Order: sequence, then structure tokens, then C-alpha cells
Amino acid sequence: MADPAFLATEKLKKAVSANEPLTFRQPPHNLEAEQALLGAILVNNEALDRVSGFLSPDHFFDPLHARIYETLGTLIHAGKTATPITVKTFFENVEPIDANMTVPQYLGRLAANATTIINAAEYGRTVYDLATRRSLIIIGEDMVNTAYDSAVDHAPRAQIEESEGRLYSLAEQNKYGKGFESFKSALTTAIEMANSAFQRAGHLSGASTGLSDLDNKLGGLQRSDLIILAGRPSMGKTALVTNIAYNVAKAYRGERQPDGTMLTADGGIVGFFSLEMSSEQLATRILAEQAEVSSEKIRRGMIDENEFRKLSEVAAEMGRIPLYIDQTGGITIAQLSARARKLKRQNGLDLLVVDYLQLLAGSKAREGNRVQEITEITTGLKALAKELAVPIIALSQLSRQVEQREDKRPQLSDLRESGSIEQDADVVMFVYREEYYVERTKPAEGTPEFADWMAKMSQASGKAEVIIGKQRHGPVGTVELSFEGQYTRFGNLARDYMLPER
Repeated sequence: MADPAFLATEKLKKAVSANEPLTFRQPPHNLEAEQALLGAILVNNEALDRVSGFLSPDHFFDPLHARIYETLGTLIHAGKTATPITVKTFFENVEPIDANMTVPQYLGRLAANATTIINAAEYGRTVYDLATRRSLIIIGEDMVNTAYDSAVDHAPRAQIEESEGRLYSLAEQNKYGKGFESFKSALTTAIEMANSAFQRAGHLSGASTGLSDLDNKLGGLQRSDLIILAGRPSMGKTALVTNIAYNVAKAYRGERQPDGTMLTADGGIVGFFSLEMSSEQLATRILAEQAEVSSEKIRRGMIDENEFRKLSEVAAEMGRIPLYIDQTGGITIAQLSARARKLKRQNGLDLLVVDYLQLLAGSKAREGNRVQEITEITTGLKALAKELAVPIIALSQLSRQVEQREDKRPQLSDLRESGSIEQDADVVMFVYREEYYVERTKPAEGTPEFADWMAKMSQASGKAEVIIGKQRHGPVGTVELSFEGQYTRFGNLARDYMLPER
């Protein structure tokens, strides 16, 4: 296959040798639309209000038009009237357009040729759309040039992720800003949210975790929230977040809208970044939880025929839920963001899980300063939660200072590099299991201490606490859950009044 660059060069040589006129494609633009819009604003300054929410000087193809639009905006926003006469003073020393016309004369012609401001918004959208197409061309050209002449340390995967990020940013910018909305409109949105909560199972404004007591404290998982779930090793952080992710995905119910898009009515589509465990290990955990077969027995192959049949049935059901796992380790916050955007664009996304925060990498500029790196990561996760309008649950390790205290229940100060994590998070939760610590203080059998230990173990066995240390929009406190270690499963704790009479 011939090299495209070689073919282009040969074509250019032939054209020059044959004295053929060379034609070059110009980027898409519409100077008439730009002129019509500027003329409309000069005639009636209110026309600027119809386009200023989404149109900036950078969107104009002609540099002079961009400068005129910027000057008009500056004058009008300062409360002054912009006319060819008041604007001309800013362009008297500018180089003439040609031998027969100065810029002040050009301003007068723009105003004289303007007919109406009715179409000002349409002119603005035309200018905006053409600017978007030019941006697409630039991104495409940069992709080609980088691919042709790439640095040795610039991996193709990094180029793909960078290009995806630029395209997604361009797509998001393509949504015209709403600007101010009336209080009546805001009330309507609030009532619609309340109605959705009323119709959703559990009457929650956010996605249900599947754990009723936790839902009562949080009101469900709220969109755009960054939720930090922290704990010491072996407390069950991954088990809890896996349970929540599966519950959300299992409850997913979508409703097709008149425009063909899918709206999540209940549950949600879940993206799970498993930076520590492989996707197979994560799937085994969920399989053990749902089939009620010990994960250790699954790993060792110590299952009987009935258990295998149960695993097969549960696996078939699990295969239908919208839970997507990315097991790539050591990725940066920028790479994670690009992959999350791609998942939302292609499959939808209602909940994002990151296991765990300290395994993410920051940019190269932050290398060597872990505090700054964590700050960049948590700030990036919060920005991503707002950008995608989904809750993000990020797991975090705790410092060892917990182990030095008599009461080992975690506190906000126990978070590693706690400043940025605590500041950026909307919710901070800690997983704590008293049973783990009591179990490791077992005295010799037959001693007086052994009876006390047995009493403590009986009280702590099968129980876990989720301590809500911070919640921006709700109360803090402790939620008690049940925990079945052999199935790595958290559940609602049965209260005494729920138990059958003896």
C-alpha cells in the first residue's frame, strides 16, 4: 500500500510541472453569518443576550470579527451602548481592510446591511457549529501528526486517551449553556426529583445501595457526589463496595424516552475500576455472595454437584446485569476519566467505583510529592463526578495510627493524606468490624479471661459498622450491618423486633 504522504507529494509535483492552479480546502466558515450577527448586535444591543450564553470570540473565523464581537460584549456588559460611532474609537488605529475601506467604515456597513435581530440566535448557532467543525479538524490533524512523528516515550495508548478526552470535552462544550433559569423552573425540577423518589423503591432521591439502614442515612447514592469509603485492611471495604455495586446494577431498570434515549428509572449502570484485584477475583466474590457458596471453596474447586448447579444458575443471572469492570492497574486519574467518559458515551453510567484511591497515579508533574498527587486525584474524581453527573465511590486506606488507640473506630484524621480527601469528599464513610480485633485477642481456654472473650465475641460476631464521619447534605452517625465472612456479604442487620417469637 502506497504511503499517503508520498502520493500527496507526487500529486503536488505534477500540478506544479503542468502549471495547474493549486487549490486548497479552507476550514468551514460562513463570513456572511458572522457579518449578519455583528450587524444585528450593532443595530440592537439586545441581540447579544441571545448568543452570549454559548458564543465567544474564539468561535469566529475572521480575526477582525472576533475582535469586534469581543469589543461589543465588553461595552454592552459595562452598561454602555454599542453603535458604529461608539465602537469606532477602538478601531481607528487598526490596519484598513483594503485600500478603499477602513475598519470604522466597515462597522458602518455592517450596521447598514443588518435587517433584523430575529435571526440573531440562528446566526450565532451557525457560527458556533462551524467553529466546532474546525475544532474537529484540528483534533484530527493533531492525531495524524502525532501518529506520524511521535516521541519514543509517548505510547499509542496515551495518544488515544488524550484524543478521547479532547473529543469528549468538545462534545460537552457543544451543549449550549442554560444561563439563568426562573425559580419556577427550578421548582419544577425539584418536584420531578421528588416524584421520581416517591416512585422509586424505598422512596430514595438517589440510587439504593440495597442496604436499607444505610439508605436511610444517605438518602441513596446522590448524583455528582464523591463518596470515600475507608477502612483498615481486612475490614471489608472491597466486600461492601462490591455488594453495593452489584445491588445497584441488579436493580437497574431503564425506560426508553420518545427521542430514543434510555432513562434510568431504578438502579443503575455501574463501572468498576478494580486496581487491586483481577476481574476474575471480583467476579468470584460476587458469585460467592449471591450463590451462598464459600469463595474459598470456589477457588479450591471443593464444591459438590448441587453447589456447582447453583453457581451456574447465579452466573447466568449475573451475566445480564449492567456491571462493567476495568482491571488495569496503575492508571492515572486522566486515564480513568477518559475511560469513564467512554463508558458513559457507549453504554451509559450511573455509578462509578474506584478500588482503591491510593493505587491511582497522578501526573508526572506531581511525582515525588504524594500529598500533591493525592490532592490532584481527589480533585479530579470530584470534578469527574460533577461532569458525568454520577456518584463516585472511591475506597481509601487508613493510616496505622488507628491501631495505637484503645478504641479502634476510625476518625477523619485517620485518612491517609487526609487534607484533600476530607475536603473534596461529599461523604466519608468508614467500615469497622469489632469482631476482627476481638478475635485476635483470644486468651488461653480455661482462663477467667476466656469467658469474657467469649462474651465479647458473641456480641461482635457477624456484625459490622459503617461510620459516616462526614456528609455534606445529611446527618453523620453509625449504621450497623450484618457481615457473613464466608460469603464476603454485608446485609441489613435483623433487629430484635424482626425476629420470630420463641
